[in-house]
Amino acid sequence: MNLLRRLQFNLRYFGSPPWDSGITPPEVFEFIKTHPAGRALDIGCGTGTNVITLAKTGWQMTGFDFAPRAIQIAKRKIKKASIQAELFTDDATRMKNIRGKFDLALDIGCFHNLENKADYLTQLDRILAPGGFWLMYGFCAQTANPSTPGIADSDLSRISAQGFTLLTQRNGFDGRVRPSAWFLYQKRKQVNR
Repeated sequence: MNLLRRLQFNLRYFGSPPWDSGITPPEVFEFIKTHPAGRALDIGCGTGTNVITLAKTGWQMTGFDFAPRAIQIAKRKIKKASIQAELFTDDATRMKNIRGKFDLALDIGCFHNLENKADYLTQLDRILAPGGFWLMYGFCAQTANPSTPGIADSDLSRISAQGFTLLTQRNGFDGRVRPSAWFLYQKRKQVNR
């Protein structure tokens, strides 16, 4: 993402960005109900809404966003919620501050915005434990308007080739306008030879 676009995203957090509803989606609650708590990473965590939800249900939480203003707000919300979580600014295509392995990587609206999805997937593979899950929401690419962000069929092929198995895909529409989907992937477990 170019510098101007990053600045625009950061400035939106001085108001009320439309993507920051402050509500954890039902798909996250569904995941929590069917999977034991472990170590989770919220990629593009924004103001920390989902970090707080997961932490309150027993997950050991780490979250990052490239917008410093979002992280400032998230830290205040986490302190007010009296939970423990590690938060910082980072780039989803580098994840330079991420150490160790995670049982869950949550991404609500980050992957679909990236120009360099290959580096993101390389980092995701590095930080996700074998058998770990990637719960991701994003807009679907629109062939009629290729300049808008989205997840294309070629991205889905690349994800599979990277070693992630698609468990579920739930298609829908964002505000009944843009096609979108929830994806649940699992990183393939390593086979001992």
